[in-house]
Amino acid sequence: MTVPHAQIEVRRQWAVEEEVAIINAVHDSLVAAFRIPQGDKHIRLVVHEPHRFAHPPNLQQPEYLTLIHIDCFEGRSVDAKRQLYREIIDRLEPFGIPADYVSITVRDIPTSNWGIRGGEAACDVDLGFDVGV
Repeated sequence: MTVPHAQIEVRRQWAVEEEVAIINAVHDSLVAAFRIPQGDKHIRLVVHEPHRFAHPPNLQQPEYLTLIHIDCFEGRSVDAKRQLYREIIDRLEPFGIPADYVSITVRDIPTSNWGIRGGEAACDVDLGFDVGV
C-alpha cells in the first residue's frame, strides 16, 4: 500500500454507479497526472447532509459543490499538479459538476512522515514508482 490518498466531499447523494464513477474519475486523474500505479487506489467519497456542508451564497446549484483533498508524497512538480487539476475537472464534467464548483487541495507530505507496508517509513522503501514527475 502506498499513496496518494484522496477524499472527495460532496453535498448530495449520487447513484451507486455514479459514486463509483466519480471515485474512478479522480483515481484515473491521479494515474494520468502523477503516474501512480493503476492498482494503487486509496479514495474515499464522503456524502454530507446539505445542512452540514456550508457553501458560498452565490452558488446557483450548491448540490454540485465538490471538495477534493489529496495527500501525497512530496516531489510532484507544479506542472504535474496543474495536469491533475485539469484531469479532475475534465473527468467530473460528464456528471454535470461545474468546473468552478470543484476545489482541489494537494498536500505534499515528506516520505519520512508516512508509515507504510507494515510500519516502515516510506523514505526507507522502494516505492516502485517515481514521485518526481
